[in-house]
Amino acid sequence: MKKPPAGSSQTQVPDPKSFLEWTNVLGVRVSAVNLKSATELIQAAVADGKKEYVCVRDAHGVVRCQTDAELRSVHNRAFLVTPDGMPLVWALKHAGHSQSSRVYGPDLMLSVFEAGRSKGFRHFLYGATPNTLELLQARLLKRFPEAQVAGSCAPPFHELSPQDEADFADRINRSGADIVWVGIGSPKQELWMARMRDRLEAPMLIGVGAAFDFHAGLKRQAPRMIQRSGFEWAFRLLCEPRRLWRRYALVVPTFISLTALQRLGFRQFPIEDSGSSAS
Repeated sequence: MKKPPAGSSQTQVPDPKSFLEWTNVLGVRVSAVNLKSATELIQAAVADGKKEYVCVRDAHGVVRCQTDAELRSVHNRAFLVTPDGMPLVWALKHAGHSQSSRVYGPDLMLSVFEAGRSKGFRHFLYGATPNTLELLQARLLKRFPEAQVAGSCAPPFHELSPQDEADFADRINRSGADIVWVGIGSPKQELWMARMRDRLEAPMLIGVGAAFDFHAGLKRQAPRMIQRSGFEWAFRLLCEPRRLWRRYALVVPTFISLTALQRLGFRQFPIEDSGSSAS
């Protein structure tokens, strides 16, 4: 691993994945990747049969981690925490990771499907509704005719019982999937991946949230120019004001103020290891 640039907020974590470059964003270890490198790292991990999971993270999720120690720990034990939002990309570039760029969940899903065709990767779709999964699978197979979708299931929206989890784990394992795409929303999907990781035989679990709805054609994505601008939150707010206004009224000022305090050195956000909480 390269020596961190001077002034970087990077911190060492006693973790076997620590050779991957990352930076500390409010106590969350955000991976220094772009779409190409994230796809290649996921491919390599699947080929090696490693049991890992990937969190696709935006500023909202990082802010939520400030008051949820379990969620923060889940992120810091992940194989990758990709920068889904532009504020996280800017934080990486500020720390000296000039090659980092946005790894948007829907783009990552398409990129891994594309890359996995020649390798015969088997995909499982977990989340959403039966109708959404039907549309999603049809559109993915139309775009990637050689892709292998090993199965899918739409879990109930209520909290799963131990028996439910055992049944879903058995169903996923029997499918022989290499990659499980999880679209049950954040933070539910991150907690589910961490909880189920040791019970699932698939090498890779990837939480992509709204990517299921986007690729099924049920929700509209922001134009690329808006995505790159850092104002995608405003586009989403205009599309769903009643659902999202409270979230963004809190997230935007909180993220800006906390990252300013971190950069100026007025407040520390230590990275916790896999077995302890941040101090």
